[in-house]
Amino acid sequence: MFWSKNYGPMLDKLDELKDKYRLYFLFTITGLKGILEENVIDPNVAIEQFINISSKFSPEHIQWRFDPIVLTNVIQGDFYINKFREIAKRLCGYTHRCYISFANIYPKVLRNFEHLERERGIRLVEKDNAYKKKIAEELADIGLKYDIKLYSCCNDFLISDKIGKASCIDINILNRLYNINIKASKSPTRQQCGCYKSVDIGVYNTCPNGCYYCYANYNKEMAVRNYKQHDSRSMFLLNKNIELVKRLPDKKCECEQISIFDML
Repeated sequence: MFWSKNYGPMLDKLDELKDKYRLYFLFTITGLKGILEENVIDPNVAIEQFINISSKFSPEHIQWRFDPIVLTNVIQGDFYINKFREIAKRLCGYTHRCYISFANIYPKVLRNFEHLERERGIRLVEKDNAYKKKIAEELADIGLKYDIKLYSCCNDFLISDKIGKASCIDINILNRLYNINIKASKSPTRQQCGCYKSVDIGVYNTCPNGCYYCYANYNKEMAVRNYKQHDSRSMFLLNKNIELVKRLPDKKCECEQISIFDML
């Protein structure tokens, strides 16, 4: 299972991967470039990549993530409703699922927003659950128009007749797609998470996208430096020159993280 905002670098690998692995894709497209996302690809390019993958596999093999929804003084409900409508219209027929969530603002994320407010005057705005639920219901109505069902990730208060509970790692989807019988228990990573047990090969502080809401980068400058040091020929995502931060006790050692492409 892959998560990404940019599948461009792997598109020419898909035929090779398809012959060797059972693949599933989660594609995040938010329309926040230039506001809360600094270095992500243009949404139009992302949509073209999405359609490419869906056409090569099927609409069941790929799902859209319109996530997270971050409310600020410059982007609130109407912004997200309009962006969602624009993207959903273009993805109609290429996926049938979309996961949403309102952002959890962790302390390390709050520091990013403090910097953003000082530099550009963009500040977080807190709204109650009734307001968020209203937005979600409107998104769900738009999704249904384009045959895209909404699912709520770690926001159980959004669940309704129109909005299901998300399992980002969902063995039921994989079992159905590939006619297999994976056995796994639920293994939530945070409160209200619906995921099944999995192993994550990603690494913190290596993504250069510069998203202000991201909890996987403690330090954007460090992340860019680490990204530039990646050796695509190595069996490891991290090399000896990588800058590390204190490892969280419940996380695997960074030295165990590997590059799947170099295993082919």
